[in-house]
Amino acid sequence: MSRVIVVTSGKGGVGKTTTSASFSTGLALKGYKVCVIDFDVGLRNLDLIMGCERRVVYDFVNVVQGEAKLQQALIKDKRVDNLYILAASQTRDKDALTQEGVGRVIEELKEAGFDYIVCDSPAGIEKGAQLALYFADEALIVTNPEVSSVRDSDRILGILQAKSKRSENGESSIVEHLVLTRYNPARVEAGEMLSVDDVIDLLNVKLLGVTPESQDVLNASNAGSPVIMEANSLAAQAYTDIVNRFLGEEVEQRFINVEKKGLFSKLFGK
Repeated sequence: MSRVIVVTSGKGGVGKTTTSASFSTGLALKGYKVCVIDFDVGLRNLDLIMGCERRVVYDFVNVVQGEAKLQQALIKDKRVDNLYILAASQTRDKDALTQEGVGRVIEELKEAGFDYIVCDSPAGIEKGAQLALYFADEALIVTNPEVSSVRDSDRILGILQAKSKRSENGESSIVEHLVLTRYNPARVEAGEMLSVDDVIDLLNVKLLGVTPESQDVLNASNAGSPVIMEANSLAAQAYTDIVNRFLGEEVEQRFINVEKKGLFSKLFGK
């Protein structure tokens, strides 16, 4: 059965699109058929991170508006089998998306045999973000360890619980997962960031995983590749752990404690 997963957060710049790209890639690497949809109409960044911006002919809005068939707009990833991208439009505004049209596209994707449909939500709580979460079965709440980011995520949690199709129909709640990005344990110890426990206490959402602060994320984005594809990167390892936990594997949490230096490192400054 297909599962619809929204990657969301009230605040911009917390790593939603980075997470959407690596999470969907990780699921496809596990053998699942995955489509990741960019709901950020007017901006469109997912195709850049996925390295397929030059291949966009038709977009999500074209399909919603009936101007193109779904198969015309789906872009097959060049590196990973079973992974497809549905890009956002750069020339329309978010009003071009309709609940009926988005629902029809998601149903078509389910009928096409996709195991996971990942919805990359725009920032904020306006129409595009609400449509991205409306049809969700599960949600990745992406937040940074700072008060403003956590506060905005808490607001999104309220919308997930009140304005989703599941809540309207009286069905079981959307399953919520917390992804804490750009985490730096040393800065937490210095009192410059909220700790993992602080964020969990504030949001009351089960932690799926933590990604460390890493230049690799920016480097991978600039290269048009999800960071999970960078095998030697700590960020890639973090996203691989997140995918594995999501799929039910028991994986110990990493990147949440300061790495203690051994005697050799102390002596030689490494």
